[in-house]
Amino acid sequence: MAYARMAGSGGQGLPPCGACGLGCRMIVLLNKPHDVLCQFTDAGGRQTLADLVPVKGVYPAGRLDRDSEGLVVLTDDGGLQARIADPKHKLAKVYLAQVEGVVTEDALARLCAGVTLNDGPTLPAKARAVAEPDWLWPRVPPIRVRQTVPDGWIELSLREGRNRQVRRMCAAVGLPCLRLIRWRVGDWTLEGLASGEWRQA
Repeated sequence: MAYARMAGSGGQGLPPCGACGLGCRMIVLLNKPHDVLCQFTDAGGRQTLADLVPVKGVYPAGRLDRDSEGLVVLTDDGGLQARIADPKHKLAKVYLAQVEGVVTEDALARLCAGVTLNDGPTLPAKARAVAEPDWLWPRVPPIRVRQTVPDGWIELSLREGRNRQVRRMCAAVGLPCLRLIRWRVGDWTLEGLASGEWRQA
């Protein structure tokens, strides 16, 4: 795995910022690989954001669990961090989930309507079956796929952010999640970012 790879700069979402050195807001977009903790330190010596983003003073606005991949937005602006991370602001986040089993219309309808988890019912979501993305990078290590069991992909858009919510929602409709990638947070996407790369927004 290559670390601290900076992709070409691109502007998405809010105006360009952070480069003037006069207290401007800094926003960093990272494509977090699998098996990296969404924090900057770890007493156990596991891989963290510090291995990927050599930018001081920025912190993740919302998290991805260690097993998940994709877009993490980091910023030095506490107000922006709260607006992204706090579910009350209902900022849309779009995920791509590879699931075990056949993705049926019934399962999609249940996800769209909201399912009941152990911490209560979820808000209605947007869910649709999609093909495996042609831009997808190989996961390291590869997922364990059972040759006798079909799998499929779901695009899921949420406006809340509970712990491991997408995985739990998929499991609740009988589709265990094999791989999970966050593609979009608000107006920011992974476009142009390889796994482990980051850029300033």
